[in-house]
Amino acid sequence: MDQILIEQLTAQAIIGIHDWERKNKQPVVLDITLEHSIAAAAQSDAIEDALDYQQLCELLTEHIETSSYHLIETLADSCAQLIFRHFSVDCIDLKLRKPEAIENTSTVGVRIVRTAAQYAS
Repeated sequence: MDQILIEQLTAQAIIGIHDWERKNKQPVVLDITLEHSIAAAAQSDAIEDALDYQQLCELLTEHIETSSYHLIETLADSCAQLIFRHFSVDCIDLKLRKPEAIENTSTVGVRIVRTAAQYAS
């Protein structure tokens, strides 16, 4: 299966359990691998046949920056759900990190893998 990569998408979020995290936005960084056939786009060379990753990034950034979650686990899953609602992908491997969360670490985060079948209704 083909893969589309989005690396180090950064947005500002209200995320966390501490008082200061509930008042101040902090950066979150996403790395996303999407399983999605690029055959039609490769053949036609037309954006209409491609997954528009600029649109995907804008949608995710707006979602993150207007959200207010306590746990990065919840934010990561909500991002996966949003992608499945708006784009035809088979699988999402999403890593979400909070680089300012814990002193003496470069970052902390979660990695989730979700398939379209998990969200089929």
